Amino acid sequence: MKTLIIIPSRLSATRLPGKPLLKINGLSIISHVFKRAEETNIGEVVVATGDLEIMDDVKKNGGQVILTEKEHKTGTDRIFEVLQKLDYKNIDLVMNLQGDEPLMNIEDIRKLNDQMIKSQSQLGTLASKIKDKALYENENIVKVHTKEHLDDLNFPEAINFMRKSLNQSKNIYHHLGIYCYKKETLKNFVSYNQSPNEIESNLEQLRALDNNIKINVALAKSSPIGVDTEEDFLAIKKIMEYKS
Repeated sequence: MKTLIIIPSRLSATRLPGKPLLKINGLSIISHVFKRAEETNIGEVVVATGDLEIMDDVKKNGGQVILTEKEHKTGTDRIFEVLQKLDYKNIDLVMNLQGDEPLMNIEDIRKLNDQMIKSQSQLGTLASKIKDKALYENENIVKVHTKEHLDDLNFPEAINFMRKSLNQSKNIYHHLGIYCYKKETLKNFVSYNQSPNEIESNLEQLRALDNNIKINVALAKSSPIGVDTEEDFLAIKKIMEYKS
């Protein structure tokens, strides 16, 4: 099976405008993510953006990028536009990788792809164990409730996704914003209207569950820091500069 990785990216983030082009070790965040995705060696990598500045930056750093419509309701709608524009007939799986997580674990990305190939699941994602109890009530940390306890080998179904959980059961995990779709599942997903649950929680994965698309979850080794605020950026910058 062939996989295509698409990284949606936009400049108009509300909490940290312009974050894809913020530099760490002389390279933009979006170009760091692109290069990390390439290191997985699971398939072609494309950045999807409606911003010329991002397109120019990715091209300058040797990446492949497709210019999309500027306004999309979700990142998934943006990656579907790329799929349509490039007419990938030989692609079986489409991976949606977040453009603001330059420290995403390469082995975790590969693991999700492997689980999708083995299981023939419609849609897969990753989650990690919650080690700090305060995160259960942190609405910036999305949680997933799975049917079974997650381990290194299984790929259980998700029951629900939420921003806040008062229930600290062993089957609730930190959801990571990466998705791998069967191509047909992606086509079906974008054809559905946004569901009331999705709009209320601002979680597009609820559109899948509300339309009976099963989501399977693999256990990730670690929880990458997403760049949502200035504090996040400075924390990641410190880590990456230290590693270099």
